[in-house]
Amino acid sequence: MKKRKIIPYDKKLKELAKNLRNNSTKSEIYLWSILKNKQFHGFKFIRQKPIDKYILDFYCPELELAIELDGYSHQLEEVQEKDLMKVKRLNEFNIAVLRFSDFQVFNDIENVINALEFYIFEFEEPSQEENELE
Repeated sequence: MKKRKIIPYDKKLKELAKNLRNNSTKSEIYLWSILKNKQFHGFKFIRQKPIDKYILDFYCPELELAIELDGYSHQLEEVQEKDLMKVKRLNEFNIAVLRFSDFQVFNDIENVINALEFYIFEFEEPSQEENELE
């Protein structure tokens, strides 16, 4: 069994995360209806999870996966730069980040689900090195 990794977070973000959960976007509500209660391949996802100095839209500790949903503001250059910094920082914690636009969630949910399932398949697939050791 894999040891649970503790990732630090700014305690001041806890209240903001709670407010974000209570005021979710429509795309977050829609994707949450698919991810909640371990109904997506048995994995537990958490909404609005504080990690480091960020709040992740969705996070699965077991998969070390963050899911970020991007609305219109993420098309702005300054927001894209912040998103890039966020991804780099999360990668330092070995957290992978999958980004989807609100448009994709509403108009192409099948491919969003396919991307998530592909990530899970790749995550669970034993590496070539592990196979050679057996």
